[in-house]
Amino acid sequence: MPRLLGDGEISSRLKTLEGWKHEGRFITKTFEFPTFMEGIAFIGRVAAVAEREEHHPDIHVRYTTITLSVQTHSEGGVTEWDLDLAAAIEGALAEKRRKKR
Repeated sequence: MPRLLGDGEISSRLKTLEGWKHEGRFITKTFEFPTFMEGIAFIGRVAAVAEREEHHPDIHVRYTTITLSVQTHSEGGVTEWDLDLAAAIEGALAEKRRKKR
């Protein structure tokens, strides 16, 4: 099992993940979309990444605002797995943006 990371380790890694924050025992990021359906499509992309990584975020939907919260539940806080998942999600989003061009 992965070990829990200290605040300094988490802060250091989050510097490479734009918009992600350390909040309590989670890392989180909120995304805004022009329409509800674009937000739902985003959730589908996140779900595909989560399945591939075998690690799943908590997802909160509020119309066009989607918030992802990630922690290693078995450890009760943030581990490398969580930061790796956030990086994989960001990578998938960057790839989607490149394909749109």
